[in-house]
Amino acid sequence: MAQNIYDNPDFFAGYSQLPRQVEGLDGAPEWPAIRTLLPDLTGKRVADLGCGFGWTSRWFRDQGAASVLGLDLSQNMIERAKADTKDAGIEYRIADLETLELPEAAFELVYSALTFHYVRDFERLIRMIHAALAPGGNLVFTIEHPIFMAAAHPHWTLDEDGRKTWPVNGYSVEGERRTDWFAKGVLKQHRTMATTLNTLIGTGFELHRMEEFAPTSEQITEIPELAEELERPMMMLVSARKS
Repeated sequence: MAQNIYDNPDFFAGYSQLPRQVEGLDGAPEWPAIRTLLPDLTGKRVADLGCGFGWTSRWFRDQGAASVLGLDLSQNMIERAKADTKDAGIEYRIADLETLELPEAAFELVYSALTFHYVRDFERLIRMIHAALAPGGNLVFTIEHPIFMAAAHPHWTLDEDGRKTWPVNGYSVEGERRTDWFAKGVLKQHRTMATTLNTLIGTGFELHRMEEFAPTSEQITEIPELAEELERPMMMLVSARKS
């Protein structure tokens, strides 16, 4: 079973105060870039893996999705999503992506935001998703960029000009990485970009697009602390298609 850090009271209290959780999709700087990767939602059956508070699940329905299945390991997340959702077209369930099995050809879109880097057996998950998509279906997901994850251990230091630097630590050494973020010992799974993309290709997906998110100048003007994200890629956005 994956680590369920989101039901840790200290972690959940801190996480709930992030702008992306208080403001929803408007508080996620990468959301405009994600939207360009998404297919037309009209009439689509969607699975939202790691649905959190349900912000994206509700957006999918607003865009015309026929149904949305929102899955998350955290009871805290699912309870909040259910409380904030008044839509019979959205179903929320607690589920562990390490063992999740979805019906074959049951969805036209599988979406996941900042969740797959918690999954140990990425290949098994991708094979399952491929089978769960109808022909022509899309997989769109975001993860912590592998360079960002490798650069977080050790944490940043200051160079001689007083600027932050992030030494990349063991980038090619895949596996568990632990960090302190709202709680001690948050467990994530590091994979290189090559492993991530080649797993998709080897499973039969056609890669549509990959983006390494960086904030725009307009976003930095509005939120100056985002300028730090220009120093190393923070997120990797991927769109793939089942032929």
